[in-house]
Amino acid sequence: MDFYHKLSEAAGADHILKDEPMSAHTTFRIGGPADYFVVPEDAASLGRGVALCRAEGVDYFITGNGSNLLVGDGGYRGVVFHICHTMDDVAYEEKGTELLVEAGAGVMLSSLARQVSSKGYTGFEYATGIPGTLGGGVTMNAGAYGGEISDNLLWAELMDETGAVLRLERDRLKLSYRHSVMMEQSLVVLRAGFSFTKGDAMAITQKVAELSRSRKEKQPLEYPSAGSTFKRPEGYFAGKLIQDCGLKGFRVGDAMVSEKHSGFVINVGHATAADVMTLIRHVQQEVDRQFCVRIEPEVRMIGEF
Repeated sequence: MDFYHKLSEAAGADHILKDEPMSAHTTFRIGGPADYFVVPEDAASLGRGVALCRAEGVDYFITGNGSNLLVGDGGYRGVVFHICHTMDDVAYEEKGTELLVEAGAGVMLSSLARQVSSKGYTGFEYATGIPGTLGGGVTMNAGAYGGEISDNLLWAELMDETGAVLRLERDRLKLSYRHSVMMEQSLVVLRAGFSFTKGDAMAITQKVAELSRSRKEKQPLEYPSAGSTFKRPEGYFAGKLIQDCGLKGFRVGDAMVSEKHSGFVINVGHATAADVMTLIRHVQQEVDRQFCVRIEPEVRMIGEF
């Protein structure tokens, strides 16, 4: 039996696309075809698919909304498992002034944050504009405007490379700036639990509106991008360094350093992954040359470049 038929048995033929353009599944709108693109209906289906890939020696990658991802123009040789809008159940439990939330990895962070905020609980306002899924957000310890996932995370349910499921409390997740144990050990987030505190409903609503206005004014939301392109170097702001290098508006093909926010590389037309990579390398070289500071990409990169 060939690999496709084995994958069909594991995940269901109705859930598999062959040679699927990844440009349709990333917020950058860039990326060549994945050999197999699978939308598992639940964690068990995902586990069977991952176990099959390991047994067959086939590379695999798990993605959510594709919001922090650059896929090479040559595509991805292997299986991409897509869990956005699946595995997206949410349960809420109010205990006095505390709200306990348990959610699946496929839930959109922005949607979950709006729900928590609308219930009058504070601590998640910053995430109402983050375009990724909960799974990706927990994995990268995503954050914005002074808040990050680790502030309210209690635990995460994870799947290892063998398909075994384990639950780790927050203190075992090694959460730091855009880093976690999941990134170190190729662990996949299946679910996570959070705790939020009751706040002033009017103040929460105002803060959400204020952050939304700020994003629209300061971020290039009108163009495809992968969000903030570079990690914040210690003691500096990447966008400020790039701007001070005179690189605002610098362009390679249709990849451009945003004129609105220099920390964003945007796709102004039909940018290729090669355009983006060339631009990223040039920005890194210029910041290093002019300020002796090394900036690292925040965007994850997979596939053939």
